[in-house]
Amino acid sequence: MDMKEVVYVVSDSVGETAEFVVKAVATQFNGGQVDIRRNSYVEDEEDIEDVIMVAKQGRSIIAYTIVVPALKAYLDKRAQEEGIYAVDLLNPLMNAFEKKFNKEPNHQPGMMRKLDDEYFRKIEAIEFAVKYDDGRDPRGILRADIVLVGVSRTSKTPLSMYLAHKRYKVANVPIVPEVKPPDELFQIPRSKCVGLIISPDKLNEIRTERLKALGLGARANYASYERILEELDYAEKIMKRVGCPVINVSNKAIEETAGLILDILKSERSFG
Repeated sequence: MDMKEVVYVVSDSVGETAEFVVKAVATQFNGGQVDIRRNSYVEDEEDIEDVIMVAKQGRSIIAYTIVVPALKAYLDKRAQEEGIYAVDLLNPLMNAFEKKFNKEPNHQPGMMRKLDDEYFRKIEAIEFAVKYDDGRDPRGILRADIVLVGVSRTSKTPLSMYLAHKRYKVANVPIVPEVKPPDELFQIPRSKCVGLIISPDKLNEIRTERLKALGLGARANYASYERILEELDYAEKIMKRVGCPVINVSNKAIEETAGLILDILKSERSFG
């Protein structure tokens, strides 16, 4: 009876990358019927010796992602001594990077996990921005890293999304004279809130274009100077009550305003 093929996945980190590669290759052979045994967080020669001892007992391969040079050298040496086929999944590509791009590798385990964590934090921040956009749920105000307040068309939503891509959880709250601001807005530290203001002329221009795009015409109250002045005056009062710093977004790109927001928050928190 044939002995079952075993691949020992060895890593000085989690080992997910190595296991994924092994599975991808295994599917090309008999539908992937290979026993994969993961050995994560290998830290010393004793850990490697444990794998060597079991791997030499049967039909097996060691596939590894080890970036610490001393551990890699020891595994290669012991595998050769015991007649075990050991495959380094990272080194050929690392060598290519080193030679072609003239860069030295960090030789630090777990760097991929760090990148994954940053990616998932970004996704979480984007989902947060969508969920708490335009004051949909005031509970988001208490959970946010940054809270943006301002009248309609002061770039609150695009700013929230831009900052989310930098892994900040942002809630934004529209200021409307007919609607009482949520109580949560006055419960957060002023260091996490920023008010967005805009000149009446610029706001009139933006809102007029918005109405045209919606096919509503410029006559609507939304774009009238009287309405705009009323909203801006009310927003100013709310921002003063909150005590938050204020940015005029009239002629600023999203990137510029976002940079100012982060600068303000860093300054506020360092003196808070």
